[in-house]
Amino acid sequence: MTVYESDLPGVGKKFEIELDDGGLLVIVTHNTGKREVFLKADADADSEKLFEASDRLARKIGTILEGAYFQPVQSEQGETVLSDDTYIEWYSVSETADVAGKTLAAADIRGRTGVSVVAIQRGDELISPPTPETVLEVGDTLVIIGDREDCAEFEELLGAGLEE
Repeated sequence: MTVYESDLPGVGKKFEIELDDGGLLVIVTHNTGKREVFLKADADADSEKLFEASDRLARKIGTILEGAYFQPVQSEQGETVLSDDTYIEWYSVSETADVAGKTLAAADIRGRTGVSVVAIQRGDELISPPTPETVLEVGDTLVIIGDREDCAEFEELLGAGLEE
């Protein structure tokens, strides 16, 4: 990850952070303390303003991002580790997921990947435990439990990443 810093005379400083997908996150820190955050799809693209924050709010956001309020469990995939080989992970069901629109029984998640769906968050509703007749809907967040390899296999089956 490369960070570029440049002075903006009379304004403040600009920081450009290279993202994994080739885009840039641009943060302009004004002399007044105000921060503006922009996203550039690539180095040649125009910037899209995401938001601006006061000095106080920016510092609060920074401490949260830094981990001062919450330190996640350090692991390769961002899962919650229950033991040396058992993990709980959260996945969102996307429109392209193979399991979308199927019941748990028809999706045969356990048979195909080895993980178990222990709960489903659907909007404000928590379905725990789900039954074999529970239909998996686009936008559901599935809480699964399994070993590392099974979780990775489920992620491939689902076609969606970890819930952020």
